[in-house]
Amino acid sequence: MGEEEAKKEEEKILKAFADKDWNEIKSEDSWAIFKVISEFVEGFEKLAKIGPCVTIFGSARTKEDHPYYKMAEEIAAKLVRHGYGVITGGGPGIMEAGNKGAHKQGGKSVGLNIDLPFEQFHNKYIDSDKVLNFDYFFVRKVMFVRYSQGFVVMPGGFGTLDELFEALTLIQTKKIGAFPIIMVGKEYWSGLVDWIKQTMLEKESNISETDLDLFHVVDNASDAVQVIDDFYNKYLLSPNF
Repeated sequence: MGEEEAKKEEEKILKAFADKDWNEIKSEDSWAIFKVISEFVEGFEKLAKIGPCVTIFGSARTKEDHPYYKMAEEIAAKLVRHGYGVITGGGPGIMEAGNKGAHKQGGKSVGLNIDLPFEQFHNKYIDSDKVLNFDYFFVRKVMFVRYSQGFVVMPGGFGTLDELFEALTLIQTKKIGAFPIIMVGKEYWSGLVDWIKQTMLEKESNISETDLDLFHVVDNASDAVQVIDDFYNKYLLSPNF
């Protein structure tokens, strides 16, 4: 971290402890409330009629020549051919791969971009009328879970883990439907899955045995899409539901 970045971080921390008078609080909080509302309104208006879509999560740092990039592109293409649209976080890496796969197949390609000080910019494969930009992560996550009929989780970092566990938590607590969650890359996810089973479940009893059924771990594009197809076939639903 450079000297200027360190100074900005210090200012953020000090600001949290600073005393504010009522006018400052009212002014800042009121503005934030209106900004949050505007992001929700724009999201609801643009996404209300996109139809059945599957969200693809994954790292913004994955390069175009990486096997996971190619697999995400293949998964998106297969999803479109099976009748689904694709939603991503709108940025580079795995997100770009997902939008590219959907775009090349002529399917709906949605991007929910987040304004970050580094690494995030929306990719060129998103439909022009389906790109949204957010300042607030929590608003963006509401859009993911509200308008997705399934979640494909490619390898990624903290943000991907956040999105994965957000979806798992909402399904576990029955706040949203039990939509399929597919984690792609057995080697990548094996350590996390082992920890969930051995520590969270067996050692500490912090989850139930049935919670392990909330996600699937696969190793290729065909199996990922098959999980989604099987889920909706069970309910006699097709992508044009």
